[in-house]
Amino acid sequence: MSETPTCREPLRLMAVHAHPDDESSKGAATMARYSAEGVQVLVITCTGGERGDILNPAMDRPEIKADLAAVRTEEMAKAREILGVEQQWLGFVDSGLPEGDPLPPLPDGCFALQPLEVAGEPLVRAVREFRPHVVLTYDENGGYPHPDHIMCHKVSVEAFEAAGDPDRYPGCGEPWQPLKLYYHMTFHQDRFVAEHQAMIRAGLESPYDEMLKRWEDRPVKWEITTRVPCADYFDVRDQALIAHATQIDPTGPFFACPTELKRGAWPTEDYHLARSLVDTELPEDDLFAGVQEKVCLP
Repeated sequence: MSETPTCREPLRLMAVHAHPDDESSKGAATMARYSAEGVQVLVITCTGGERGDILNPAMDRPEIKADLAAVRTEEMAKAREILGVEQQWLGFVDSGLPEGDPLPPLPDGCFALQPLEVAGEPLVRAVREFRPHVVLTYDENGGYPHPDHIMCHKVSVEAFEAAGDPDRYPGCGEPWQPLKLYYHMTFHQDRFVAEHQAMIRAGLESPYDEMLKRWEDRPVKWEITTRVPCADYFDVRDQALIAHATQIDPTGPFFACPTELKRGAWPTEDYHLARSLVDTELPEDDLFAGVQEKVCLP
């Protein structure tokens, strides 16, 4: 953050995610940095990840599969402690990632099938209770088209637009209007190219070679408006990811590029400013640009 003037109240950041582990793979270093600088940070986890796959072979055991929801709850508790953030469950049931051709129907009662006003209500309540100045979420494609990520986008936009309106969601607390809404732009081509080239220069084999060859040459819908310097917190991000042991293989390609190389190749986490009720100049290097001038004394 830029130099912080004296604030009438703490700055507050809310990150809305679909599953436990999403908070550690998208925006984790950003949250760790802001938390260390005194910002109050709350992660909202929409579902329990009950229908997720076990992606770490070392954790692919019958007793883990039999109690996956409880295991992922424990993993989330470790990750939030590492990141230094608060965390709240919305309590919806994981929709799973449908596979096949044609795709099977989503399971009854899952998060992605909830009416928007049902899925939006607990998030509106959380916004009014926590009173964030800035909200982070996914774009309308969910970052990738998982049904829960797409619904996460929908409820985040709904809450951003409705939480400040006293006529909407009555009984969910005193109205509160967040000032900025951002989309995560974590996994984009420029970042992977930079890390790939850094590994090649260091004489290392890059795991990104085949992925970059297959990358579709298509226009990027959402430009990066905001790059938050947070390389000093990449180690914290890695530790939080590893805490989600069912989802992250510490020997896998996610960690193939050494952290020191990542710091030099791409030292920011990146976002698209989707809504703003404050004046700000683009590009930004601070999620609270324009917010401090509104809520803080000079």
